[in-house]
Amino acid sequence: MTLAHLLLGRACRLLAALALGLGALTLAGCASPRVEQYSAERPALDLATYFNGKVIAHGIFQDRSGLVVKRFTVEMDCRWEGSKGVLDERFTYSDGTKQRRVWTLTKEADGRYTGTADDVVGVATGRTAGNAFQWSYVLKLPVDGSVYEVSFDDWMFLVDDRVMLNRATMSKFGVRLGEVTLSFQKLP
Repeated sequence: MTLAHLLLGRACRLLAALALGLGALTLAGCASPRVEQYSAERPALDLATYFNGKVIAHGIFQDRSGLVVKRFTVEMDCRWEGSKGVLDERFTYSDGTKQRRVWTLTKEADGRYTGTADDVVGVATGRTAGNAFQWSYVLKLPVDGSVYEVSFDDWMFLVDDRVMLNRATMSKFGVRLGEVTLSFQKLP
């Protein structure tokens, strides 16, 4: 074996190790944030306090290219009794269609929540920390006469005692379909 072969072999091993390291860094960069990372953020979000009474929200749906394909308003009537909450949402879309979703939420230990609604598959799970709430669920989404089960990774951030921002990513089989952005305002 010549010196050139030895050097070439070492260079190839070094490049392979470098490529593996860069690949690992790239994957680490793709990791999702965790709700615990917001535990020091204020004001602290308490869902039973914020979602109690009347809330209005304005939102958009963007497809995966970023094009806004739908705008909507949500009027919410919310109430809590102990650890149980009901969020009655009435959607009005830019195309004139209307929809209603009634969430039943349960506050569990450590800032965890579970929730159900008629168009949610199984049980939604979420957790608060600091000013943030992260919520995961599968929604039955009607599109052109068919119903698709779509995963939501839903994040809410309390800005002040009246305003909360919401961003949800929709996906199917791990493929991002689009995003929903909402601005909630608690009414007096």
